[in-house]
Amino acid sequence: MISTIQSVFKIPELKKRILFTLGVLIAYRIGGHIPVPGVNAEALVSYLNQSGGGGLFNLYDMFAGGAFKRATVFALGIMPYISASIIIQLLGAAVPFFQKLQKEGEEGRKKITQYTRYGTVLLAAVQAWGVSGFLETIPPVAQGIKVVTDPGMFFYFMTMLTLTCGTILIMWMGEQITERGIGNGVSLIIFVGIIALFPNAIIAEWQQFSAGNRALLTEILLFGVMIAIIAFVVGLTQGTRKIPVQYAKRVIGRKIYGGQNTHIPLKVNTAGVMPIIFAQSIMFLPQTAITLFPRSEFMAMLGTYFNMTSFVYQVIFAILIIFFTYFYTAIAFNPVDVADNMKKNSGFIPGVRPGKKTAEFIDNILTRVTLPGSICLALVAIFPYFIVKTTNVSYSYASFFGGTSLLIIVGVALDTIQQLESHLLMRHYDGFMKSGKIKGRKNG
Repeated sequence: MISTIQSVFKIPELKKRILFTLGVLIAYRIGGHIPVPGVNAEALVSYLNQSGGGGLFNLYDMFAGGAFKRATVFALGIMPYISASIIIQLLGAAVPFFQKLQKEGEEGRKKITQYTRYGTVLLAAVQAWGVSGFLETIPPVAQGIKVVTDPGMFFYFMTMLTLTCGTILIMWMGEQITERGIGNGVSLIIFVGIIALFPNAIIAEWQQFSAGNRALLTEILLFGVMIAIIAFVVGLTQGTRKIPVQYAKRVIGRKIYGGQNTHIPLKVNTAGVMPIIFAQSIMFLPQTAITLFPRSEFMAMLGTYFNMTSFVYQVIFAILIIFFTYFYTAIAFNPVDVADNMKKNSGFIPGVRPGKKTAEFIDNILTRVTLPGSICLALVAIFPYFIVKTTNVSYSYASFFGGTSLLIIVGVALDTIQQLESHLLMRHYDGFMKSGKIKGRKNG
């Protein structure tokens, strides 16, 4: 493994991409510690610790790596961009204008990206308005220290401008990583934010154990459960259903092409971590609406149901994950295109007629494979809720026993490793996941 890592830095282009990605992620983490003008960050953290936080802050804080709880310039994180992406993709399935753009190739994708950016700015501004209203309603903490030092319209304007610009900058960072770095930029930004919370969660749990609030056996069992869940998530992410494919022999000139046996790998979880991110973004919206009306009794009652500690919240969250698993799978994998490409290259599935029948056969298998995958994904996502209820550990620590945090960490880590793997193999280096002896030598 050490020699393989050394091989990564022997490839100039790959080394440049990795260093660029690390530089952008470091800049993102630095921005997560710059407070919004007019907000006393220490007073805000003190208030949230005393009150136990709450729905929207807890959810956002996990994705923003603690930036939301400290009310920094990156407090909204990348979630407005993801929410805008979901809305545009949903419109693409229902509105003819967006359906036409999706079929226009590269030019259509550029226009969709532009509309997504506009939607990001709009959603970020609305969410920033809600955050401004929430911050102004926070009462003074110990010794009469105010969270907002100078409330009023100017504070609203500055907060909305700062948070919206912060989200736009994060969106740009994510796009730059995807284009010039390694891995998916948006996913890596969320990944880094979640990882940043892990040391604090471990320290808090150690303090509970040192204080005698946790038994040694309980900690050992929790650690074993964590390892088992991680192994299960890796298996779920990597699991595939192979459909055998044969290619007929073709004689072109003096050469013979085809005549080989291969397979189509259908992943149990084709959509990856995107259903979790999409579902979580949708669950942010009710909480955002609640913060816009802090004095409404109806909104306060609604907030009790859309809090992450609510059973109703977990059920809705699981249903959304199953829905988005099918939705994103339909976008990412088109059986009709696969069947047409096979037909053009004289490929066929044994016992199945080429063309429409092949597309139906693949679609049927994909549907059956996706069902258990989506259910397992939903169960892993809501597992921390049951950990909290049964063991009384903090939600920040329990979130690493499954849930959104663990699924994103495992999914993004595997995806990034696979991209590194492809770069190494293209340049004739052994990859990270090659079985047998791992050597970093060049093959010629």
